[in-house]
Amino acid sequence: MHETSVVRVAVVEDQPLFRALLDDLIGSSEGFDLVASASDAREARRLLHAEVFDVALLDIELPDGNGFELGRELRRRHPRIGVVLLSGHDMMETLLGLPSAERAGWSYLSKTSATSREGLLQALRASAEGSNVLDPALVERRVPRRGSRLSTLTPRQLAAAKLVAAGLANDAIAREMGISAHSVDNLLNVVYASLGVREHPDVNPRVATALAVVEHAVPERSIR
Repeated sequence: MHETSVVRVAVVEDQPLFRALLDDLIGSSEGFDLVASASDAREARRLLHAEVFDVALLDIELPDGNGFELGRELRRRHPRIGVVLLSGHDMMETLLGLPSAERAGWSYLSKTSATSREGLLQALRASAEGSNVLDPALVERRVPRRGSRLSTLTPRQLAAAKLVAAGLANDAIAREMGISAHSVDNLLNVVYASLGVREHPDVNPRVATALAVVEHAVPERSIR
């Protein structure tokens, strides 16, 4: 991100009304700059070939392609950008298709979970800074698969892991859980150890925890 800390955003969304709403929201928000808006993958490739931006907000289901694959293509051209995926369905498992070295900076939001203005802007800024945000409503509805490492967590540890997946920093987790920042540090150290996310020192434990929630938890009604 550039020196003024303004997040430069590119939007790719095929539904005209929804794209207009996203464009207006981003363009009118302090600290954000809408630098490009496209309706499909082809237009995005043309507009973003030389455009400078910090994060791409991409609909997964585009009329001429897949937003996830477009995001990977854009990352190959611009390795430091963030990517926020949007979908009308719970397709968070899409993120598991990323090699571990590429997972930082990817976020996922659902169009149908009443994501707030603040939630969208938080995800854009966090992704631009290399963090991950998973849709909080979708994360909250997920339960651990039986026999997975996630299923070994206590309810308190699982709650902390879900807050990490939702993109909350440690101070925000402390406020949400009503505990001290020091207690959050201790709690997350136990979570990281239980999930084995520190077995790979080249992988950020927060990123690994977020992806563990995707990989080892399922929507509550489909528990297995």
